[in-house]
Amino acid sequence: MLAAGASTRFGSPKQQVLLDEVLARVRESSVVDVVVVTGAHEVETDARVVRCPDWELGPGASLRCGLRVLGSETQAAVVVLADGPDLTPAAIDRVIEVWRESAAEVVAATYTGQRLHPVLLARTVWERVPDEGARGLPGVLVPCDDLDSPGDVDFADYLPERFKPRTGEE
Repeated sequence: MLAAGASTRFGSPKQQVLLDEVLARVRESSVVDVVVVTGAHEVETDARVVRCPDWELGPGASLRCGLRVLGSETQAAVVVLADGPDLTPAAIDRVIEVWRESAAEVVAATYTGQRLHPVLLARTVWERVPDEGARGLPGVLVPCDDLDSPGDVDFADYLPERFKPRTGEE
């Protein structure tokens, strides 16, 4: 799970607000191990955390930091973003299933034709992830139009109501 960005558009460390929800959704899937990659901000979590000192180079640099800590027995990694609070476990499992059936190096979920997350990367492609991230790597696209898109909370105004602090005036 990538949680390394500076959250400059959000105005504060959005990872601290959204991480638990996304982590819970990942854990409802068939994913066996979770690694949270941090960079600009520390996070409190019970998941394994790796800090990426090169996070400013781009999401690919953070992704490579996370991939490096996975054991040699790991054949593939599912990549999700910490700012996608509507990620569905079914999308993760669907991407994994297509990878198992196809043995593709890259498998990505699409929503209304747009490539988003989760993205599965087979070990054979890990060293080719550029600093700008894996989006440019060709892959098998898996339609997930029947599922909720994971979302992408870039601004605090876009934060779903369930994450907004209660003021006591409601």
